[in-house]
Amino acid sequence: MRAPAVLTVPGDVLAGAAATGRSADLSTACLAASSVCLYWAGMALNDWADRDLDAVERPERPIPSGRVAAPVALGAAVALTAAALGLATAAEGRRALTVAAPLAATVWAYDLWAKPRTAGPAVMAAARGLDVLLGARAGRTRSALPAAATVAGHTLAVTALSRAEVTGAQPWLPLTALAGTAAVTAATALSAGPARRGTRRGHRLAVAGGLLAYGATAGRAQAHAVTDPSAGPVRKAVGAGILGLIPLQAALTAGAGALRSALPLAAAFPLARALSRRVSPT
Repeated sequence: MRAPAVLTVPGDVLAGAAATGRSADLSTACLAASSVCLYWAGMALNDWADRDLDAVERPERPIPSGRVAAPVALGAAVALTAAALGLATAAEGRRALTVAAPLAATVWAYDLWAKPRTAGPAVMAAARGLDVLLGARAGRTRSALPAAATVAGHTLAVTALSRAEVTGAQPWLPLTALAGTAAVTAATALSAGPARRGTRRGHRLAVAGGLLAYGATAGRAQAHAVTDPSAGPVRKAVGAGILGLIPLQAALTAGAGALRSALPLAAAFPLARALSRRVSPT
């Protein structure tokens, strides 16, 4: 299930909630849990779909190494998808289901069809964008579109780069990802909303801190991959791009004025980095 990567998921929902003025209540927590279940489902389904390719390129992965049977992985993906849809319905009924169902369909479409195709990065980006919209308050979805587009743009660049993490890349590919990181940083800084009364300094510090951590994590690894685009640095850049989502989400959440929601994301970032030393996020 890639423990470090799953910590990048709840922040999507929190960013969407913050952008629409939704409080971090029990229903928001259920939506975040739904999002996590869908991410886990996608991870399991990905390994099931790639089991033959992984047997050649990454025999250490759970299915080709024999640690997990292929039917178990597929069954886990089905069960987790059902759990995700159930949690979304319990959280907010039909409104949440109208986002969660297309999100689930997008996850399955990516793993079973889009991943090796040209449309793959765009489909993955769409999934992350929908994940942000899952947290939006009813009737305020439009307010969450900028945050969804920001997360989707980052995801598009990282997913495109991930296609070269086994073979290595031409320098233009990590350079494009680096340019995307710079654009996302600028867009997030410019879109940070006005601080709530009495929290202006904390608001600005949280946004700046999140963006600094985002650039230092994703941008630095991508810059290294530009100078050395072999498989190892590219894979590290992909992993850093995945982990970099957490401080980006924290910056987006703080930028919408939800400092209390941004703090748990900031705390999750060092945990995700520590876990990534034991379990690869890619």
